[in-house]
Amino acid sequence: MGRRRGSAVNKLFAWVRRQSMKVKIFLAVTSVLSSLIALRLLVKDTNHFFIASEAVHATGIIVLIYKLTTQNNCSGLSLQTQELTAVFLAVRLVCSFMMEHDIHTILDFATLVSTLWVIYMIRFKLKATYSEDLDNFPKFFLVVPCAILALVIYPHTYHSHLSKIMWAFCVYLEAIAVLPQLTMMQKTKMIEPSTAHYVFALGVARFLGAAHWIIQVYESAGAYLFLLGSGYFWLPTVLIAEAVQTFILADFCYYYCRKRATSSQPATGLEEYWHEQFQVLSFMV
Repeated sequence: MGRRRGSAVNKLFAWVRRQSMKVKIFLAVTSVLSSLIALRLLVKDTNHFFIASEAVHATGIIVLIYKLTTQNNCSGLSLQTQELTAVFLAVRLVCSFMMEHDIHTILDFATLVSTLWVIYMIRFKLKATYSEDLDNFPKFFLVVPCAILALVIYPHTYHSHLSKIMWAFCVYLEAIAVLPQLTMMQKTKMIEPSTAHYVFALGVARFLGAAHWIIQVYESAGAYLFLLGSGYFWLPTVLIAEAVQTFILADFCYYYCRKRATSSQPATGLEEYWHEQFQVLSFMV
């Protein structure tokens, strides 16, 4: 049963939509800052944000696994994004073994195994339902620039030269790995609800990761940035990469929440709405 069109949530979104861009930006910044303050008050150990971020990412993959196993269908799902995700997770896992050996290593391993299973299902078991002609974003244009950038700009730490380059590579690739999925959504002019849930989970994970960064930087008066590695170009570059990934997913999550909150139709009626809203995202892909 749909929500009433005159509900308070509908009126709120309609009011926001009528505001100028400056007001929308102000409201967005205020909402983000309020969320960060609330998270800081509720969570004492900010390291839990990273763990929660990776757990939410894993949850998104579980949604995909549920879709693949129950529906025997992978329509709307980008194999390119899954393969790019597997690449940066594999690289990050190797770096984790070389640099950390903690809970992040375990979570990365579990997420990587799940992602590889999704790739296997798409490539072999459900290949007949995979839209290869629509999922043709060239990975070359993403992987190669990230590799070249990692060779030039990487953190200056006490770790080995190779591990520093690998870490930079996975940071850069993670920031743009979702682009093939968004591109595929734009081309198909539709979106499967399970795929929308998966991308939304990526957005939530990104917000939690960004919350960890921002709170740590604020509480350490900027000193936390240098724990990530020094270097005149590394710090601004990694911050830009984080900002790009956050922006891409934040825009998607906004429209996802807006649709879920105001839709008077079932979740399967998302397709027409996304066709309209992906015009907003098209300049990024």
